Amino acid sequence: MEDVSEAGIYARQSPYLERFVQVGVASGRVLRVSFPENPDDDADTGTDHPILERIFEYLDGVHEVAFDDVQVALTVPTDQRRVLETVRTIPYGEQVDVKALARMTPDLDPEDDDDVILVRTALDGNPAPILIPDHRVRDGPSAAPPAVEQKLRSLEEL
Repeated sequence: MEDVSEAGIYARQSPYLERFVQVGVASGRVLRVSFPENPDDDADTGTDHPILERIFEYLDGVHEVAFDDVQVALTVPTDQRRVLETVRTIPYGEQVDVKALARMTPDLDPEDDDDVILVRTALDGNPAPILIPDHRVRDGPSAAPPAVEQKLRSLEEL
C-alpha cells in the first residue's frame, strides 16, 4: 500500500465525471471521498496524492483497480460499518441488490424490514464512494451524486 499519511484535502478535476474528486486524509486513513463541482477552499489541487492517482486510474477504465488495501476511517455506528465493509467485498463489474447485501452482511436478515432500512441508511451515509463501491448496489441509495453514480455504473458496465 502507498504512503497516504500526508494529512489534508486533495482534489482534482475529472473530465469523465465533469466535476472534482476530493479526498480527505488523516492519520493514514481516508476520511471522505466527495464529488464537488468546485473543491473546498483549503483543498490542495496542485499536489497528486496516491489515493487520487488510483481513483483516476479507476476512472480511466483501462484496467480494474482495487481499493481493498486502502484504509477508510469508518466513523459510523458498528452495524452500518458491517454493511459498508461488506460492500467493499463486491467485486468490480458485479452488482447486488439491497436484500442480497443484507444477506451477505453478518447478523442481518434480508426479510427483516429494520435490517433492510439499516442497509439503505449505511449506503446513504457512505463516507467514501468508489473506495466503498455503493454504486454496485443496484436498488440502494448511493452517497455519490446521481450523475456520478450512473457514470461509475457505466464504467463497470453494470
